[in-house]
Amino acid sequence: MARARSQFVCQSCGASYPKWVGKCDNCGEWNTLVEQVAHSSGNSVVARGSRSGKVLAAQSMRSISAEDEIARMSTGIADLDMVLGGGVLPGGVMLLAGQPGIGKSTLLLQIASTVAATAPVLYASGEESASQVKLRAARLGADSGDELAFVASTSADDIAATIRSGAYKLVIIDSIQTLSLDEITSAPGTVSQITNSSNVIIRAAKESNAAVVLVGHVTKEGSIAGPKVLEHLVDVVLQFEGDRYGGFKVVRAIKNRYGSTSEAAIFEMGEQGLVVVENPSAALLAERQNADGSVVLATLEGNRPILVEIQALVNGTNFGYPKRTASGFDLNRLNLLIAVLEKRTKLNLSDKDVYINVVGGLRLQDPAADLAVAMAIASAAAGRRLDDGLVVFGEVGLGGEIRSAALTEKRVAEAKKLGFTKAIAPLQTGNKDLFIKGVKDLRQALIDYLKS
Repeated sequence: MARARSQFVCQSCGASYPKWVGKCDNCGEWNTLVEQVAHSSGNSVVARGSRSGKVLAAQSMRSISAEDEIARMSTGIADLDMVLGGGVLPGGVMLLAGQPGIGKSTLLLQIASTVAATAPVLYASGEESASQVKLRAARLGADSGDELAFVASTSADDIAATIRSGAYKLVIIDSIQTLSLDEITSAPGTVSQITNSSNVIIRAAKESNAAVVLVGHVTKEGSIAGPKVLEHLVDVVLQFEGDRYGGFKVVRAIKNRYGSTSEAAIFEMGEQGLVVVENPSAALLAERQNADGSVVLATLEGNRPILVEIQALVNGTNFGYPKRTASGFDLNRLNLLIAVLEKRTKLNLSDKDVYINVVGGLRLQDPAADLAVAMAIASAAAGRRLDDGLVVFGEVGLGGEIRSAALTEKRVAEAKKLGFTKAIAPLQTGNKDLFIKGVKDLRQALIDYLKS
């Protein structure tokens, strides 16, 4: 009997090689090649495809009728509905990805329980048994309804057939990395299995008009595990971010065919599951002590303004090379701001260790956080603090100039609501709001507002 021919497929990009190599030449990743049984040559398939098929009947765009308002299913969480663009869309496929233990299964079980009050829901798990999911459902109070069904399976064929039956309006699959097709010999989680399993499930969802939520794993770098094509196939990609051991957790859409990608839902884990944080700014500033190195930043999570404390600590280094550490802030951006501080303000940090912390476990992606981080570093280095009642925001350029920030009005309104009296912000021409104290460059901000 002839030996089955094998090939080595990269699990990051899908490139194939006749023999194993340590580094994929296509994507540059190391140790990502896995041996798989090679399929027969596709030349005959291509030849048949060039002769088969039929001419498709096309419609003009004007003649196509579309419903102005499609009824969506509410998740029971208003902030999450806003992130999704109004709720769960029938026939839509969503991918929810996040760190292990952050609360993906908890959130989806809460959503399933809410939707099951009005429509049949199926929760399919390839990672947990029925008894394990039952324990979580009992803790969350999600085990009382008869419309929430459960199945434990890792077969993509069986799950797709169940979706096509039309018995369920919402199907949650935890997780896509555990599914496999019988026709493919590779192990679950490989590029071929994830791609083909996703295609089968997406086709079933579109045929039956059932909404499907796929749970995705993430790599140690924080990106979604598997091929990038998985994110292209689905309609909505949700990223679940935050510290799994505490602090706030943020759900934001990084792709949304049916709504905006500028919204975010903020949660914290409680005994009864994930709870929406109604006033995150007040919670983040509740334990703040106004000392040197502490600055309040008016930032944005999506379109939502939040006040968060930035803490800096500057110590003399005991080694030849100073250490820079950032929690919740990009380390490369921190190094850039330190270089700007040294060059434009003559502040000597070459022999100092610099530590930055964003209170509450949030990870800042707002360019307007630059000014607050720079002023926190300068405050800690000089041993001086900012006055009470000051909030800070603004982007810092390489020349030390302070550049404008998006949605200034929302940031200012949030600061006023919490009792702050002044905002150090980019200088605006024609600004008549006395609350905003405009600064032109970083040097002016430090001279005017750092007090002893």
